[in-house]
Amino acid sequence: MYRHVDDFLSEWTVAAEGTAKVLKAMSDESLSQSIVEGHNSLGWLGWHLVGAAGYFSYLAGLKVPMIRQEDPIPASAGEIAATYEKTATSIKEEAAKLSNEELLEEVRGFKGPITRGALLRALIDHQTHHRGQMTVLLRQAGLPVPGVLGPTKEMQK
Repeated sequence: MYRHVDDFLSEWTVAAEGTAKVLKAMSDESLSQSIVEGHNSLGWLGWHLVGAAGYFSYLAGLKVPMIRQEDPIPASAGEIAATYEKTATSIKEEAAKLSNEELLEEVRGFKGPITRGALLRALIDHQTHHRGQMTVLLRQAGLPVPGVLGPTKEMQK
């Protein structure tokens, strides 16, 4: 849970940069890559991160552009990455307007009331979870996995 806006902003900057690297590593051809047929694809996961960032932000009271649940997954990996980057920038700009006291206020969460600071922590945790899934799918698709929290095997060659 965040109690200081600057702490969230610092972590969000690193998390969003890492997610953007993973999204930019996708190719249009890789968007249908899944662990096995019928599971979430790389494209679905990328678009889900865009949508989830907007929805978490909405719940936190941030005015961030949101995609609609019924919006189709773009056929372009570049469009997914660009839309995410716009959303991530908006989150940073909107969160910077918060006070430390506002992080302690209760907002509507997925399971009931939650502090704004805890919801923003959940946003980063949720993103990290799916980003990890995406790195596996990138490797399955034969694409290089970017370093997010350190070098990857591909970077050590």
